[in-house]
Amino acid sequence: MRHVGAIAGRELRSLFVSPVAYAVLTLFAVLAGFFFLSGILQFQEYVLRLQAFQAMEQLQELNLNDHVVAPFLHVMSVVLLFLIPGITMGLFTAEKANGTQELLLTSPITIWELVLGKFLAAAAFVAILVVLLAVFPAILFLYGDPEIGKTAAGLLGLLLVGLVYAAIGSFASSVTQSQLVAFFLAFVLLLVLWMLGFLADLGAAGGAVSNDMVGDLLRWLSTAAHFESMVMGLVDTKDLAYFVVMAAGFLVLTKAAVESVRWR
Repeated sequence: MRHVGAIAGRELRSLFVSPVAYAVLTLFAVLAGFFFLSGILQFQEYVLRLQAFQAMEQLQELNLNDHVVAPFLHVMSVVLLFLIPGITMGLFTAEKANGTQELLLTSPITIWELVLGKFLAAAAFVAILVVLLAVFPAILFLYGDPEIGKTAAGLLGLLLVGLVYAAIGSFASSVTQSQLVAFFLAFVLLLVLWMLGFLADLGAAGGAVSNDMVGDLLRWLSTAAHFESMVMGLVDTKDLAYFVVMAAGFLVLTKAAVESVRWR
């Protein structure tokens, strides 16, 4: 695994050489600022309305985590659905387009080193996005008193969601030669995983999912369900295990897809 760091550094540098990384970072920062400011203004308006009606009990129950930070993180997790496929779509397709994949596969670099190196580059970029995002909740600590633990758990959940998205994007990039196809394949997979929990709830409410085991399986597979728990401040080992299993599973699939080139 000695080549993993070198591969990750090369991929990360190639991201910042192209305008894609800067476009993603700029768009992410603008959207984060917009949604954060919208959340603050809505919270302020809600507080003023409660004060006008003298609803003192409801005012005492208000907190920044539930009414500002949590909705903000939820919205930004949806934004990642669109942005991360744009980062990962060229991880393996670029090698195929440039005709360098065969050279890599015949070099002393192992397939696992190649897969992990490219994934770590995407993971590092996801970490940059989360650090950039953390600046906005940090502003609240200057003017309010949000819960540190709950905020940190939410940011950790967003990081883990982003890492799973990066693993899925890596897999999508490894099974096609087109960056556009890789983008849409990754986006569809992410969207399906995100919506599984809602589909299970809708199916249970409508009677379409009568089997509790099926509903529980759909909820377990849903990234939104596990992310919701962490945003609420619950860092459970079951949720952590889910993110590890999902990321590792898609990396194994990525390795199999890359290795299959040797047998074609």
